[in-house]
Amino acid sequence: MPGCGLHCLKPTLWQGRRSYSKIPGQLKLKYDAVIIGGGHNGLVAAAYLQRSGVNTVVLERRHLIGGAAVTEEIIPGFKFSRASYLLSLLRPQIYKDLELKKHGLKVYFRDPHSFTPILEANNGHAPRSLLLGADMAENQRQIARFSERDAKAYPEYENFMNRLVLAIDPLLDAPPLDTKAIFEGTLLRRLRSLKTLQPLLKAGLTLGSQFPKYYEVLTAPICKILDQWFESEPLKCTLATDAVIGAMASPATPGSGYVLLHHVMGELEGKKGSWGYVEGGMGMVSQAIAKSAAASGAEIYTEKVVEQILVDQSGKTSGVVLNDGTEVQSSLVLSNASPHHTFFNLTPKEQLPADFMTMISQFNAKSPVTKINVAVDRLPNFLASPNKVDGKPMPHHQCSIHLNSEEMQLLNDAYEDANRGIPSTRPMIELCIPSSLDPTLAPPGCHVISLFTQYTPYTLSEGRQWNEEEKNLYADMVFDWIEKYAPGFKSSVIGRDILTPPDLERIFGLPGGNIFHGSMSLDQLYFSRPVATFSNYKTPIPGLYLCGSGSHPGGGVMGASGRNAALVALQDLK
Repeated sequence: MPGCGLHCLKPTLWQGRRSYSKIPGQLKLKYDAVIIGGGHNGLVAAAYLQRSGVNTVVLERRHLIGGAAVTEEIIPGFKFSRASYLLSLLRPQIYKDLELKKHGLKVYFRDPHSFTPILEANNGHAPRSLLLGADMAENQRQIARFSERDAKAYPEYENFMNRLVLAIDPLLDAPPLDTKAIFEGTLLRRLRSLKTLQPLLKAGLTLGSQFPKYYEVLTAPICKILDQWFESEPLKCTLATDAVIGAMASPATPGSGYVLLHHVMGELEGKKGSWGYVEGGMGMVSQAIAKSAAASGAEIYTEKVVEQILVDQSGKTSGVVLNDGTEVQSSLVLSNASPHHTFFNLTPKEQLPADFMTMISQFNAKSPVTKINVAVDRLPNFLASPNKVDGKPMPHHQCSIHLNSEEMQLLNDAYEDANRGIPSTRPMIELCIPSSLDPTLAPPGCHVISLFTQYTPYTLSEGRQWNEEEKNLYADMVFDWIEKYAPGFKSSVIGRDILTPPDLERIFGLPGGNIFHGSMSLDQLYFSRPVATFSNYKTPIPGLYLCGSGSHPGGGVMGASGRNAALVALQDLK
């Protein structure tokens, strides 16, 4: 029952029972490359390095691999994607190169994609809702319930946004423009770096004469862009949620348009814009990548905590030291940890320039997210779309279900609450039910529910702490709101796992609880990620690279940072 304290249960190592969480054998004391952190990007980097003949080891501090892409049996019989919960952004080249389907990755495609029930007086009729999916004609019928004008504009809007996605797509699979090499490097480095101009030029050609309009999308508040296209608030708010999800930003924040693109630019198995649930949970993505890396000879160990990155007398990386004193030598070190942790906690301070450390300290990692994982004994029954008598999942159950999303002002208000140091009194809630498509996640008739909620500040006002009482108060409020849309929800709850920003930081190493390792704002993207002078995975220490979400192209279960960093490191080895 809510508040029963089941959120305190220790997660069981379900994923590890049939995983590559540790490769048989003993950790050696010398490798060609060490990967700090077994998140999905680190595993991708290990796979590409090992495939190129670089003897590589992955050292993960937790009891299981995957970083934020893990499956954990928090409540007996219920398997949760405890942090990340949807797949779409994983780069097609990685999918193909690492043969992830061969290594067990299976995806359940979602269609329809989103469901927005409206909290309104029913006057004897079911409240309205907005259901969007791949069928454009059906989308227009749904939107026309709120605005005929918007229904006509929606296909043009989709085409407009897809063109911008097409332009940005090549930038994801290549290192950003290396401005330092262009202006300060040797002739050879300058010539090599000119290749990084190609994706930018291709993007410009794709946008053509429409570039000014697309520039506005990237720089303006998303509310301004959506107001230019549509008039109905439920449609605008549904679209706006993708512009602010995971970001300490509101629809009125300049630059929120890029975060929207980051959530619509994916594809799965050749299907553009598709999102899906991974069979067995998101940990199975990490497992498939790990199996691919291991098949090439990479070694992967859990419960190996890196204490420090070693730097030799010449100023180059020479390996790492574990918390038990073990030294592992290597000429390459790739850190899948956040920039903050890598440079403030792992790297000898005297080896890093003061101005560089100042810029890293200014790398914004504020987070608005509290993730709540819930086990229930039946499906939510929404007033706007009541369940059938048989209790089986309906199309809207497989969607991202947007609650408290009737109008954009609700998101603005929720954001302002967090800015005052209080959890939103009417939080934005994205509710997903992966067991609606994947029956392996819960006992028969039961379900697992992912609640991605915001806005919750990392630091509460008036000196309050995120203790168990505060966590339960917030979760109870979230459940109260769900109850308004789906009466009976609270009585269906078997147990829950509440992860506030400090919890996400402590458990998964996400600075400030930020799911992207750092905000995806325009001043922290492309050749400014994490800082303008070191954006191409390299660091002030030769041989040390960043390969996590704090580097280009940013967060999400994409794998691009890991692949790109490995390719840059391999190029430097030549």
